[in-house]
Amino acid sequence: MRNEGGGLVLAERERSVFPRAKLSAILRSDWKNDEDEMNRQSNASVESGGTQPSSCESSPLVMSPWNHPSSPFSKSPWTNSSSPKTLPANGLIWSIVREEGHVYSLAAAGNLLYTGSDSKNIRVWKNLKAYSGFKSNSGLVKAIVISGEKIFTGHQDGKIRVWRISPKNPRLHKRIGSLPTFKDFLKSSMNPKNYVKVRRKRTVLRIKHFDAVSCLSLDQDQGLLYSGSWDKTLKVWRISDSKCLESIRAHDDAINAVAAGFEGLVFTGSADGTVKVWHRQLQGKGTKHFFLQTLLTQETAVTSLAVNIDSAVMYCGSSDGLVNFWERAKHLSHGGVLRGHKHAVLCLATAGNLLFSGSADKSICVWKREGGGVHICLSVLTGHTGPVKCLAVEEDQESSGKGDKKWILYSGSLDKSVKVWRISQQAPDLHQMKLLPAPSNYTPSPLRNS
Repeated sequence: MRNEGGGLVLAERERSVFPRAKLSAILRSDWKNDEDEMNRQSNASVESGGTQPSSCESSPLVMSPWNHPSSPFSKSPWTNSSSPKTLPANGLIWSIVREEGHVYSLAAAGNLLYTGSDSKNIRVWKNLKAYSGFKSNSGLVKAIVISGEKIFTGHQDGKIRVWRISPKNPRLHKRIGSLPTFKDFLKSSMNPKNYVKVRRKRTVLRIKHFDAVSCLSLDQDQGLLYSGSWDKTLKVWRISDSKCLESIRAHDDAINAVAAGFEGLVFTGSADGTVKVWHRQLQGKGTKHFFLQTLLTQETAVTSLAVNIDSAVMYCGSSDGLVNFWERAKHLSHGGVLRGHKHAVLCLATAGNLLFSGSADKSICVWKREGGGVHICLSVLTGHTGPVKCLAVEEDQESSGKGDKKWILYSGSLDKSVKVWRISQQAPDLHQMKLLPAPSNYTPSPLRNS
């Protein structure tokens, strides 16, 4: 990004006041996909290695796309296509097109990839090949997290379902319950003090979400699961026995994102435009979370959060297309603003010193954190024909070399596809690039991270 004098801007240190969008622009609506216009090409625009802007959108260079010959999987509604054997540093290596529904959630663990959609199915992929799948009774799959042999899925119907991999048959996933457990639900329902009032005269159990579960986050060290919901509450669950330890009325509007962080901190982002910090304290055998501070207050909705544990940096994406970040080393002071998207930032993921941001403008920005908190944009990955709704990242063990760590990035979109990218922490080699026109962008910026 350039200032009025023509100079490059690395990270904007002061936030401006963002005007509230008109009601018609923020009302939630489903994204409609035109099957006739859907294409499966991918490319990546790349900033020049000699400059270090924090905005990706001005880059004139893009990687040439690969046309993918597809072949359907047996007994699977998906098709896939592979890329050439000789790949650039940053680029597409695989594409999976889903005919069942829009992809809303992803989770990766080793060589397994879990994908969730509005078809209520959770598909499992092993080494990028169809492996198995399982189906919930109801509810769009909005979030997936993995803890050992347990898989937790958050749904549009307000339920958190728990699945386990069968020890006898690793392809088989059995549902072993939901949160809260039926036993805890019955026990809690006996006490009138466990009910809270919502929406006029309606009362619900404190330990149960009554609206869509929009986000999940794990604290593996403490054995805790955090769930955020459109019912405005943050709930804390103990993984070992599926017990609800706390229910916190955290925001004034829908919670769109939650992220377990460093040093006992938990971050929540909401459609009310705020990012809040909660501090976990141990109390006997249980835990208690206390409100610590509000990091951000703005007119536009917060749609995504991600924490880099190693660097102790927290990132926040918003419906205005901006990514703000805060640094623990500076006592959670505001570190700057990354400007790389034209529309809402719907998902974020971190790996090493990289940040990935997926947007409703159909693109993914790859950011590298340098010394002093400066971020540069390594590349822009394009090719999705719908909003990029979810991201997951794993280290590429086979391709990582000495001094150049590589990552495998998975991106799910409302165009019904999952794309797989190989990402290098080094700047891409511009000699491998080819000039191509930039793709058109998607326009809506939803209030809720739907």
